Amino acid sequence: MGEIVALAGLGGINIGDTITEIESPKALPRIKVDEPTISMVFSVNTSPFAGREGKFVTSRNIRERLEKELLYNVSITVDFSNPDAFKVNGRGELQLAILIEMMRREGYELSVSMPETITKEINGVLHEPMELLVVDVPEEFVGVVTQQLGMRKGRTQKMYNNDHGRVRLEFRIPSRGLIGFRAQFLTDTRGTGLLNHLFDGYKPWQGNISKRQTGALVADRQGKATTYALFHLQPRGVLFIKENTYVYEGMIIGENSKNNDLDVNVVKEKKLTNIRASGSDDALQLVPAKILSLEESLEFIKEDELVEITPQSIRLRKKVLQANKRPKIKR
Repeated sequence: MGEIVALAGLGGINIGDTITEIESPKALPRIKVDEPTISMVFSVNTSPFAGREGKFVTSRNIRERLEKELLYNVSITVDFSNPDAFKVNGRGELQLAILIEMMRREGYELSVSMPETITKEINGVLHEPMELLVVDVPEEFVGVVTQQLGMRKGRTQKMYNNDHGRVRLEFRIPSRGLIGFRAQFLTDTRGTGLLNHLFDGYKPWQGNISKRQTGALVADRQGKATTYALFHLQPRGVLFIKENTYVYEGMIIGENSKNNDLDVNVVKEKKLTNIRASGSDDALQLVPAKILSLEESLEFIKEDELVEITPQSIRLRKKVLQANKRPKIKR
């Protein structure tokens, strides 16, 4: 090291004395950020209701917001190669759901695709990201949680019982197996369970994970949903909308109990005549609609479907709105 000449007699150092320059400490190792494991496509909202509720609706607005997010969120990456649709890679479905929720609260309007796993090919073999999942649940919920994770290709690694009524379980599970699991986990444990997961490397593809085996009820025309139409659609499955909700062609209004998509007329009104029969005009009673949250919507959609996000609404829709142009996909 070079020598520094003291310029003044400060601290017992006389003029002309020399001191050896102190070596700077070694730099700390860089913090390694886990790789993205889940990707989603953020695109412009192209539904007939586009621009009604949002303040920022163009691809330029969405691009600028994602570029701003990249400045301080080091765990996501964005592919801007497509000018109208941006592939966003993040650490799990929850992180991307939080980003979407932040954007909608800021006034952005967009549509997002189904979450997909980011895979790698290592030595000619397809690998997928794995997670080390730790859950802490009361003893009575161990069975249902283990069953749910087993269906999602989770394998038990360790199990601890603290003899105070709670059990801690460790699983190794594919990242795609955790899509939509958090909401199901909280329901199964009645809000008493704790969950945490960490990236745990890559393993060969673990096989198919069963998703939704049912189809969708899809509106076949634009208008306002009527009580009369919804009442007669109730036996078909579970409804996602209430009466007097505005719909458009290609919008998903419910879950079909069978495995095929069904185009339905949800705006149909009762034909009025001057003939009345006893009891025929009693008030129709609707089963309360199942209003999906953002996470539940992301879990529900399939490859040919999108979630439409606006500051006021979350809607499900088909990528191709017109029924006669929609390809038939086997469920």
